[in-house]
Amino acid sequence: MTTHVKRLDDGMINRIAAGEVIERPASVVKELVENALDAGANAIEIVTAGGGKNLIRISDNGKGMSLEDLSLAVHRHCTSKLTNDLLNIQTLGFRGEALPSIGAVSHLSIASRLLNASTAYAIHVSDGQIEEPKVTSWAKGTRVEVKELFFCVPARLKFLKSDRAEANAITDVVKRIAIANPEVSFTLAGSDRKESFFPASKTDDLTNAFQERLRQVLGRDFIDNALFLDEEREDVRLSGFISLPTYDRANSLHQFLSVNQRPVRDPLLLSAIRGGYADTLTKGRYPVLTLFIDIAPSQVDVNVHPAKSDVRFRDPGLVRGLIVGAIKRALATRDMTGDTTSTLATLKAFQKEQNQKEPETPYKNNQSIFFKRTPLTNWQADLSPTRPLRGMEDSPADRLSAVSGPSARGWQAPFDHTLSKHPLGAARAQLHENYIISQTEEGLVLIDQHAAHERLVYERMKKHLEEQSIERQALLIPEIVDLPEEDVNNIIERTEDLSRLGLVIETFGPGAIAVREVPALLGKADIQALISDLADELSLLEATSLLQEKLHAVLSRMACHGSVRSGRRLTIEEMNALLREMEETPNSGSCNHGRPTFIRLSLNEIEKLFDRR
Repeated sequence: MTTHVKRLDDGMINRIAAGEVIERPASVVKELVENALDAGANAIEIVTAGGGKNLIRISDNGKGMSLEDLSLAVHRHCTSKLTNDLLNIQTLGFRGEALPSIGAVSHLSIASRLLNASTAYAIHVSDGQIEEPKVTSWAKGTRVEVKELFFCVPARLKFLKSDRAEANAITDVVKRIAIANPEVSFTLAGSDRKESFFPASKTDDLTNAFQERLRQVLGRDFIDNALFLDEEREDVRLSGFISLPTYDRANSLHQFLSVNQRPVRDPLLLSAIRGGYADTLTKGRYPVLTLFIDIAPSQVDVNVHPAKSDVRFRDPGLVRGLIVGAIKRALATRDMTGDTTSTLATLKAFQKEQNQKEPETPYKNNQSIFFKRTPLTNWQADLSPTRPLRGMEDSPADRLSAVSGPSARGWQAPFDHTLSKHPLGAARAQLHENYIISQTEEGLVLIDQHAAHERLVYERMKKHLEEQSIERQALLIPEIVDLPEEDVNNIIERTEDLSRLGLVIETFGPGAIAVREVPALLGKADIQALISDLADELSLLEATSLLQEKLHAVLSRMACHGSVRSGRRLTIEEMNALLREMEETPNSGSCNHGRPTFIRLSLNEIEKLFDRR
């Protein structure tokens, strides 16, 4: 069969091109709001219906357009934002594709009034057909109305999600743009949503302005659990707020990134965030953060894709290194105040227990009230948990002196009041051979001894790795570990790296590994469990991970096997030594897997549990 090359008509060309720019209603909102920002608007209103499928209306108080500009704006590749230099783009839009793409797949109406002009004009585009502009009534700025999105390409409609899902996607887009522009007020309303209003910041201090906007969008809880970043390297500036490792989410949708105030979702930046939080987060959990990168336009290419959500940096290693280093330094230098979410969860757990206690059920008999009680069986006075302590069975007058007697000393740990001035206080007791209770001047701290010591061992091993001084301990008899053949191959491929970490191994026939030396810091670790866990860790590591990140991931797994195990009894001196080392060790607020190592309760919070307000 003979085929002939033919020219596509303009309508088909526009619909194909529109598919690159307009993927869903949220894409329309993004393009139109960015146009409003480029027009200098400081107040933008977004109204939607049917998840944006039925209606999207964007109104702004920007500088507006003249009749000539309005007539050209709906034609492809017409823009006022681009010079002949594609390496010096300083606006959010520049391709001249958004309005004609929207008009190609919907009913598009634009009303605009140029600043200080006496007349406003409107133009209508439907299915790519452009009508002549007309005089209309409009006060200031521009209003863009999009109805029946994708009405002329019903196949695209089938791929859209529910109205609620599309409305949520629009909300996410507006939040991302709002965070990057705290000096602009945003109103998000419509029949498919509850109205949201993000007022413009009234402060000239940029840091305070961003904090104010973040409280509006993410809530105060985020700010209370966030660390501030502000670093610069070779004219690339990174600023923003990152959450503590224990303040996390189930996906990365709560990570807000912008480059020169352009919201982006770039793989390089997301990878750098993972690197910065390596060995501090639980697998499958994601931090909440807002990062702003300011870089010379000539050093970044935003012309990668029509949607402009991906960017390319001229020096990606510089940007990645800046992000990873800044996050790691911020997490390492944070104080020991702990996160508020763990504290709130603890308080709620106590209150839930109180609320779930069933009250004793009264019943009336001869006008008197009695209570149903469960009869006691095999009760022995000397074994009762409510029995009096030895030396306190006598009269109340004798009890005070009895408390300080020899018989009572076993019930209270020796207490050094000077230690309570430390951030983690003075150890008072150990519960269930795993949790340390410490008293501070403001309240108490509950510490998970295994999680805390795991972090301490890991940080020591990292330091030794950097100093090339990980000490090895030779095993008297090599430990033979049986593993599936694919796991053996996976581990043997990393023999050289593992040797740098103090773990010397070699093959021992098919499906087995001989362990000859282990890091001295691990002490009497369970070698079988260690190698088995390392096989799992190595199989999960991304092929693209940097060597240093791989080594740290392996160290983290090894540290878990060299830490104080749950169930080990500690003396008061050992507990206090653990607390002091935690206060001096970076990242000790969470273990290598992202779990909190301690929870702090203030005296005021404790008193509320007992209604002592």
